[in-house]
Amino acid sequence: MGTKSVGLRRFQSVTAAGLGMVAGVIAAVTAQRNALDTINRRLERLEEQAGNQQRANLAMQQRQHWELLSKAIDDPELAEVLVHYGVPVSDQQRRQYLFANALYTNLLCYYRIGNLTLDEFFMHARGMFQNPHVRGYWEATRNHRASLKGTEEGELSELIDDLLEQLDDADSDEWWVVGTPPTDT
Repeated sequence: MGTKSVGLRRFQSVTAAGLGMVAGVIAAVTAQRNALDTINRRLERLEEQAGNQQRANLAMQQRQHWELLSKAIDDPELAEVLVHYGVPVSDQQRRQYLFANALYTNLLCYYRIGNLTLDEFFMHARGMFQNPHVRGYWEATRNHRASLKGTEEGELSELIDDLLEQLDDADSDEWWVVGTPPTDT
């Protein structure tokens, strides 16, 4: 009997030690899980803050761009410094092109900060490019956009080039239905 009692005590000791170890592992895993959850929440907040900062930076850049364009629109001498179209343009055309640039840049900024989907960007561009002055600006700045290949802005300008080609080839005066809006990815 004494042997059974010793064996039972050893078994109970081993079982208690094993249960203690399991409890310790569970406690450690729970602590690690809580730490990981805390880290993930912190990363999500940081990502959100970074996104907000990026949108704020884009908005600031848009504001500065508009200030520069406004000065150039108001002062032909400053406009001479800002833009070279490669073809002679009158002061009136230059002001119109600068304003067209402001309109397009505003549309681009709205898309970049998430206020417009790609489909909405396309629809707004389709309407904006009905204006012959905006089209003239787009043609005059074709060489400027050549350096944008492989960038988001380059892809959007190619989208507009395709749209303009479709508008020019359309047999209908119903411009608002011309072109296939892109799908957001």
